[in-house]
Amino acid sequence: MPDREHRIDEHLILEKPYYLPTGNEIEIAEAAYLNRLPLLLKGPTGCGKTRFMQYLAWKLRRPLITVSCHDDLSTSDLVGRFLIRSGEAVWNDGPLTLAVRKGAICYLDEVVEARKDTTVVIHPLADDRRELPVEKKGELVTAPDEFMLTVSYNPGYQSVLKDLKPSTRQRFVALSFNYPDIELEARIVETESCVDKKMALSLVKLAHMTRGLKDSGLPEGASTRLLIQAGKLMCSGINIQDACRVAVTEALTDDPELQGALEEMVTSLF
Repeated sequence: MPDREHRIDEHLILEKPYYLPTGNEIEIAEAAYLNRLPLLLKGPTGCGKTRFMQYLAWKLRRPLITVSCHDDLSTSDLVGRFLIRSGEAVWNDGPLTLAVRKGAICYLDEVVEARKDTTVVIHPLADDRRELPVEKKGELVTAPDEFMLTVSYNPGYQSVLKDLKPSTRQRFVALSFNYPDIELEARIVETESCVDKKMALSLVKLAHMTRGLKDSGLPEGASTRLLIQAGKLMCSGINIQDACRVAVTEALTDDPELQGALEEMVTSLF
């Protein structure tokens, strides 16, 4: 059975994405781009890393190619492979090769989820060489000045088996992301979900309470993304308790005791 062609998430972002900076991350990213330096984004789930990349691509006017990394991601998935079409072997560029050729921004999301032998392929792209070996074609693709490599990962889930090798991470300029302060996060939730300021503040307070349960067995508390989803459900007529239950409580854990603790938090706030 011939290999299937992988869908490549590539697009030029025409409308300005909504993004509120929490520091000088935009200026640092722009300086990295101008100096042809790769970026490493570190931070918890749903804190704005992907939105930041969308905003940066819009600001730099470059196409954005996003790859969601996973355990089965192979070098061929990134670089490319020969496919059988009409009885002939035809080369098909992978997302990384396509980004290099087009001078796009390639964003490898949750890069530590990929196999270690796969991530090694980015090494020559992430140093002064800025080259991508396409071994199956015997080709060496040199990145144009417009190309940018960015990777992200969540340090909260790192372990000996799920961490970046020093030889990989020391090639990058690293930016740490976290959840914004209460006022800023409430402003984001209010803008993105259409709830009023008071409700947005209450949702953010709920998130802060859940983020304090790490020692009780909850790996991560509610992300800004989950708060926005809860707000959107409320704006569509779902009552507060149900919106928080399906968008926050059920999304965070299956443990009955933890769910009970989260439900008590919702009740105390709403």
